[in-house]
Amino acid sequence: MAQQVKRAFKYRFYPTDEQARELLRTFGCVRLVYNRALDERTRAWDDEQRHISYAQSSAALTQWKKTEELSYLAEVSCVPLQQALRHLHSAFGNFFAKRAKYPRHKSRKKSRASAEYTRSAFTWREGKLTLAKTAQPLDIRWSRPLPERTEPSTVTVSRDAAGRWFVSLLCEDRIEPALATTATIGLDAGIISLVTLSTGEKVTNPRYERRDRVRLVRAQRELSRKKKGSANRAKARRKVARVHARIADRRRDFLHKLSTRLVRENQTVVIEDLTVRNLLKNGRLARAISDAAWTDLRMMLEYKCAWYGRELVVVDRWFPSSKLCGTCNTVREKLPLHVREWTCDCGTVHDRDLSAARNILAAGLAASACGDGVRPQRESSRTGQSSVKQEPQRATAGISRLQVGEEVKRWPSRSRGAVVVRGG
Repeated sequence: MAQQVKRAFKYRFYPTDEQARELLRTFGCVRLVYNRALDERTRAWDDEQRHISYAQSSAALTQWKKTEELSYLAEVSCVPLQQALRHLHSAFGNFFAKRAKYPRHKSRKKSRASAEYTRSAFTWREGKLTLAKTAQPLDIRWSRPLPERTEPSTVTVSRDAAGRWFVSLLCEDRIEPALATTATIGLDAGIISLVTLSTGEKVTNPRYERRDRVRLVRAQRELSRKKKGSANRAKARRKVARVHARIADRRRDFLHKLSTRLVRENQTVVIEDLTVRNLLKNGRLARAISDAAWTDLRMMLEYKCAWYGRELVVVDRWFPSSKLCGTCNTVREKLPLHVREWTCDCGTVHDRDLSAARNILAAGLAASACGDGVRPQRESSRTGQSSVKQEPQRATAGISRLQVGEEVKRWPSRSRGAVVVRGG
């Protein structure tokens, strides 16, 4: 059954000099309003133990515009300023719900320069977009069409560090589920091979950052020689940003193509839960892990499975996928990273990555069949018995590696447990 979703379509555009000046002023005003409102909220709580609501921040914004110091806030569109206050309110909501850290100030040099316009602050006519306070429509490069008979409800204009301008149009889109299939697949993430599939295919890691490392090093060396605050340093900084943008764009394009293929060809996709934040603490592998972008691949698989009616199963990171023998169910005590092939005591020779992918697939199918998560046994286990073993043999055929004594527990977070995401 098709589903209606809100989907953002991002395009590049080329503003005129007048539009660029207006947008840059808007970016600065948005940043100032956000920081000033954040300071007011922090001061009110520290001094008076008082919370400030969005309505109070909006009323304060009206008073700021009347002062001589901040009168220029009235010269730009008021909608992006109000949206900045709403974003700050949402940031505090996430903080109090313990989903995020305390909101931080926006920086002119480090923060993303953007402004959000709602329906009252832009005009959409015959496929042309005109923002408030501008006289001409934006010169947008339509790399793909918008959904038929739809209009954007929100427009976000941004400028990246490389000086490129983008506009993101939020629209209602109707997504048809993909054709049903019986294929299932398990993925083992790696560095040499970006992912190893349970079918035996190994997707080579393109290593885009490594390919452009010489160009990046040269650009960073030139930047370090420029005097701070000079125009030449600004040019050198944009050159470095363009190299980074090239790397990120190519990597994102590759991951989108890979994730789309996996979702379209398989009904169930099983991946391993990886704590990339902790893995990045390894100084020898941090750069290679960052270049692999495992988190981005997982994020793409999550929302595409939900869109196209597929099932995504995330197996607990403590599951011994690499050290488990799928033939005799023996778990090897140690398996260093440099060991890519190993021989079990039963005589079976295992390719480390391929064996891990197949073990991940089997564990994920077992978790999906019984509706439980997969975790290794802990001493604090209350049951000490795997609910997977209560499934009939037909449902667990080929998954005998889940032994009695393993704990199978529901855990709806990314950190532990097998999370099943069903689309449709």
